[in-house]
Amino acid sequence: MIYAIMQLIGGLILAVGWIPQIIQILRTKSVKDLNIKTFLFLVTGIALMEVYAVHIALGGVGFAFLITNSISLLIMLTILGCILRYRKES
Repeated sequence: MIYAIMQLIGGLILAVGWIPQIIQILRTKSVKDLNIKTFLFLVTGIALMEVYAVHIALGGVGFAFLITNSISLLIMLTILGCILRYRKES
């Protein structure tokens, strides 16, 4: 149980750490210094881990991993969407 709590806290910290970047993008409407390839790799990696997270959660374990990975995927997709939205305006 303690490891699930540690994973949940650690995963949330890692996911929430990207929120200042999203705020900065929305405030400045600029993504000129962000590399789209980096975020494509991150989204691909997290999406693959999401498949694994669903698999282990269906087995009755790994719900903390599923929760934090899902949040990370949504945040990365948000940043990727911002890059696609604002890259031509930069």
